Amino acid sequence: MELTKPLAYRMMPRTLEEYVGQEHILGKDKILYRTIKADRLSSIILWGPPGCGKTSLAKVISETTKYKFTRINAVTSGVGDIKNAIEEAKNPFLNPTGKCILFIDEIHRFNKLQQDALLPFVENGTVILIGATTENPYFEVNKALISRSMVFKLEPLKTEDIFKVLKMSLEREDGLKSFNVKIEDETLEKIAEVSNGDVRTALNGLEVAVLTTKMDSDGYVHITNQIAADSVRSRKAIFDKDGDSHYDNISAFIKSMRGSDPDAAIFYLARALNGGEDPVFIARRIVIAAAEDVGMANPNALVVATSAMEAVTMVGMPEARIILAEAAVYVATSKKSNAAYLAIDKALSDVSSKDTGKIPMHIRNAPAEGMQQFGYGDGYKYPHDYPGHVVEQQYLPDKMLGTKYYVKDDTVE
Repeated sequence: MELTKPLAYRMMPRTLEEYVGQEHILGKDKILYRTIKADRLSSIILWGPPGCGKTSLAKVISETTKYKFTRINAVTSGVGDIKNAIEEAKNPFLNPTGKCILFIDEIHRFNKLQQDALLPFVENGTVILIGATTENPYFEVNKALISRSMVFKLEPLKTEDIFKVLKMSLEREDGLKSFNVKIEDETLEKIAEVSNGDVRTALNGLEVAVLTTKMDSDGYVHITNQIAADSVRSRKAIFDKDGDSHYDNISAFIKSMRGSDPDAAIFYLARALNGGEDPVFIARRIVIAAAEDVGMANPNALVVATSAMEAVTMVGMPEARIILAEAAVYVATSKKSNAAYLAIDKALSDVSSKDTGKIPMHIRNAPAEGMQQFGYGDGYKYPHDYPGHVVEQQYLPDKMLGTKYYVKDDTVE
């Protein structure tokens, strides 16, 4: 009956020795490895992208612990399920230890009330929590739960790790051994590479390839590069437009434009568009970069960026990709100056935190007759009446005389 379940399920490790990857937290000298081996686990949060091994690690723990192990999914469970798990854990007949390990998959889907329901039991040790999440737990999980847990960040699996799992699946009885599969290592490596760190995607692709290919007259199922490519259609992008990777990607996009690297800017733009990012949101980021990072070195960048945002709004995808690319390249390849950005921030800091004095009377407004007798506008020199349209006079308040906000740098012509 096990063979009727998906290959990715059948290949889940049963012991730490079978677990592949994540050596940075599961090496034999690492704290997580040692606590699992000693069955002395405290509450933990496992944070990482899909297919990196969070659920597999929880399954390993379930096979090795002496404590009652309960699994719930935050998508389909509520406070009632939490209470039932705790009641069973506290029942001396069902569970003599009085403790349980509670694995909550997609814990970020629990609302604040549901997360709060766990707190007292995590605190008193009745529940050893294992929370799995693809989202940044520091944003999505109750701070009180975070403070009572160790957070471990799992990385996308390396291509060589996924290759190892694929190879194993062809050799194990509970894998694909009975299908007599013939496949070159080069083809397996391509499947591993295109899965982009997600072992589940790789195993699903290999399984589809095997199950949809007829056995040849020689008694083997031959999987070619083309069959593999058809089974794993396109490289899976690790991008969630509402999640942590959204912020990482847009940060990298902005910093690439700021760093004058048009190739990197185009790469992160493509990644955002492929992940379903709102093109208008991207356009707004380009406008901000044009003002903040290009600034006075090339004021036309702001004109190009705002025109691009307007054009993206009118045109929409897929043509908007061209407009965004043009604007991003223009900003990335422009000279840079943040002098205006620094100037306004320094001025805002001054006006919000210190006594900056009063506006000089001669540059105040005198809209009504009679105000001039009180000094409003009295003595103002109109610059256009003077050679070069410039005249020396005081503009800053007395208390701010000599203050420099805008410091022209050498990129500004």
